[in-house]
Amino acid sequence: MRATVWFCGVLAMSAQTHPVSDEEVARVHSSALLIDTHNDVTSRTVTGFDIGTRAGTGHTDVPRLREGGVGAVFFAAYVAASYVEGNRSAFRALEMIDTVRHDIVAGHPDVFVFARTAGEIEAARRQGKIAALIGIEGGHAIENSPRLLRDFYDLGVRYMTLTHANTNAWADSSGDMGRAGVEHHNGLTEAGKEIVREMNRLGMMVDISHVADKTFWDVLEVSRAPVIASHSSCRALANVPRNMTDEMIAALAKKGGVIQINFACEFLSQKSADAGAPLIARSYAAKTKEERDAIEAEAARLVPRATLDDVVAHIDHAVKVGGIDAVGIGSDFDGINCAPAGLDDVSRFPNLTRALLEKGYSATDIRKIYGGNTLRLMRAVEKAAAR
Repeated sequence: MRATVWFCGVLAMSAQTHPVSDEEVARVHSSALLIDTHNDVTSRTVTGFDIGTRAGTGHTDVPRLREGGVGAVFFAAYVAASYVEGNRSAFRALEMIDTVRHDIVAGHPDVFVFARTAGEIEAARRQGKIAALIGIEGGHAIENSPRLLRDFYDLGVRYMTLTHANTNAWADSSGDMGRAGVEHHNGLTEAGKEIVREMNRLGMMVDISHVADKTFWDVLEVSRAPVIASHSSCRALANVPRNMTDEMIAALAKKGGVIQINFACEFLSQKSADAGAPLIARSYAAKTKEERDAIEAEAARLVPRATLDDVVAHIDHAVKVGGIDAVGIGSDFDGINCAPAGLDDVSRFPNLTRALLEKGYSATDIRKIYGGNTLRLMRAVEKAAAR
């Protein structure tokens, strides 16, 4: 997603209580198949960025993916709400799918292999390659057509985020619930329920990040397969609509779903969320790039940055609420302007491994959080489709 977030400074990390050796960190980290379920570097590659070359900006490139020990990435086929005007959403989705398949995978065949299933992710690991998968971000991409949904599945899309920050014709978003002039549906419409059922039939994961709370509960009732939150965090720790309540996390887990923790500062830190809220409102109202740039510059001076400790706190909270089998990683790298100190880009994932070990998580726990839970969910969705 293209979140509007800002930062300044670095909050001091709290003291750790269980020091671990570099050797243990390296051993545990290399043993995990790290799957990041949401990365937006596609918004750069689609305009010509070469992911194969180390960059001085952004969060993602091949050298840093290797340094971070990343084993699989769901690259976002992000379709901004602006493409709804003029019925350009499906066209944009095709461009974003192509940048994954052409610019990333075909452009770097020595690094990436295109994957569609849990088994293909594991096969890529055995080859020493990074599995590249696709998730559509924004259900308006299908232009209300199950036929387009099926076409996107055939092109390799393996999850769809039902909404982005905009309510569409069949599902309410968390991003505009209080916005004047937006027609809402009280969750999913009947057409929306049929789209969820068709995703189940195809074997496409239903992603509830960005949806309104009522939409979430409707999805959980309708879907016969486990549901994913591809890039969301915990509302109990950062009270923003994009995050999930404890009740939602527990219900998602009970149905076999996984909440993938998002690294955006304002989804991790209440201080970041509170300081940024009025600036975000002003940014939505800005008419020009110059206005938005000025607001971001102001925010960089005023809004505090989240930390690695905040990420660990969200993981820990989600584990306590939903269990160790219900938590994963969905960084939102390159879709956020503020990443937490200590997790500045994809190369820093070993820092998270160290922090989790210091927190008392076992190697088995970390392997589940990093990828095991996602693989299990994918297999369940694949099995439900085969019925």
